[in-house]
Amino acid sequence: MQAYETERATRAAISSATSLGLTAHDAAVLHNSNTLTLRLQPCDVLARVAPAAHQCARLEVDVAQRLAEAGSPVAALESPRVFVRGDYVVTLWTYYEPVTTQPIPHAEYVTALERLHAGMREIDLPIPHFTDRVSAAQTLVTDHARTPGLADSDRLLLASVLDRMRRAVTESGRPEQLLHGEPHPGNLISTRTGPLFIDFETCCRGPIEFDLAHAPDDVGDRYPGADHQLLRDCRTLMLAMITAWRWDRDDRFPDGRRLGIQWLSHLRTATAHRDG
Repeated sequence: MQAYETERATRAAISSATSLGLTAHDAAVLHNSNTLTLRLQPCDVLARVAPAAHQCARLEVDVAQRLAEAGSPVAALESPRVFVRGDYVVTLWTYYEPVTTQPIPHAEYVTALERLHAGMREIDLPIPHFTDRVSAAQTLVTDHARTPGLADSDRLLLASVLDRMRRAVTESGRPEQLLHGEPHPGNLISTRTGPLFIDFETCCRGPIEFDLAHAPDDVGDRYPGADHQLLRDCRTLMLAMITAWRWDRDDRFPDGRRLGIQWLSHLRTATAHRDG
């Protein structure tokens, strides 16, 4: 979010916390992209603030609540309410003080992800399919107005890879279930009670390999029962998707353009290796 948006979003978060009887006078920004993540003080609650047009907040809260009830390794909600404040929606979560700055060991990562997937198999909610996200990336690539900096050759590469990998994954025949959508290390926090997953706004249905593609390679490679050819295809698909997003003129990802250029190079290498 831009600076003026951040100020308004912070006021929306403090107002939401205050309405629950929490004392919130100040807020520290923990993460700022399309969604703003704040640590409210002195109540020490985590607030996530997104534009009101963002329609995933209710779904994210419902999924997190169901998973917590099932004993899955997820961050707890401070309140199940979704607050609408002007142009913003606000959700409130338990804040966890990090217990280490070291990466979570891969064995613990695998176990946490297995437990998360097990809990997700028990949830029956109307969840988007992973191909909806692929379609959004494809639409972005074909829209020159939204991706004006993308060269024609790179646009052709992204469009081709997204189409090919989408078909490869959907035609794999692998079982599908509810997924986190982006269980990368930034969405797994180390707490005193063990690793906990956060940020469920990207939940979707698909094969588990789509989730594993977002985790460190060693985690995906160690995950029991994974189809490793499908995992390679999902990794290529995921790389094409996140590369497309970095070329969106409205993208607010830190250092996004440099990453977009870097990932295009990785994508060329990955597709050349696969075709070879």
